[in-house]
Amino acid sequence: MSAPITLFLIDDHPLLRRGLVALLSQHPDLRVVGEAGDAGEALRLLPSLCPQVILLDNHLPGVRGVDAIAGLREASPGSRVVMLTVSEDGQDLATALRHGAQGYLLKTIDGELLADAVRRAALGEPVVSPEMMGKLVAAFQHQGAPEPVPLAPAAQPAAPSPLSPREEEVLREIARGASNKEIARALDIAETTVKIHVQHILRKLGLSSRVQAAVYASDRQR
Repeated sequence: MSAPITLFLIDDHPLLRRGLVALLSQHPDLRVVGEAGDAGEALRLLPSLCPQVILLDNHLPGVRGVDAIAGLREASPGSRVVMLTVSEDGQDLATALRHGAQGYLLKTIDGELLADAVRRAALGEPVVSPEMMGKLVAAFQHQGAPEPVPLAPAAQPAAPSPLSPREEEVLREIARGASNKEIARALDIAETTVKIHVQHILRKLGLSSRVQAAVYASDRQR
């Protein structure tokens, strides 16, 4: 049996941290190895713990979570930072991604979905709450986006899609923020097949991430 995924929690509400520990402890493959009430305390503890995933609230005393991401990643280079917050602000989302966050989740997320998001983040997969996908696309389409998305010149006629009908279906699911597991369930195909389709989509479109694929799909519909 593989070792559990290690987590570190940063939130200034002790009761919420306690609840998260209890929730995540229900999953044998997840283990909370530390917690902190602010960024300063986290910076002191992280170098000795080196968790795989850091769950970070945005509203912290002294400094906003999104502004602490760079320091946290420097203190624990091997950790993936995932925002877990009540903030639905598109600017906070853009700032978090620009500073290197692996994902952005809302605290309204279901417990099982949170556990799944942690697993995906540990594997290096971007995780964003479906409710934030529209704002994520907007962030990429405006100045200050974390990375540009290549678009065809406006003067050129739209070329036929290079994607197969099944790849188009997968792309639509990616655009709404679905994980590979959710896409597999929705399309009644194996999760490994979904991964192959995603690889083909990115290669055919000349993109480097699922986020760029979501932006591409949204822009094409405009």
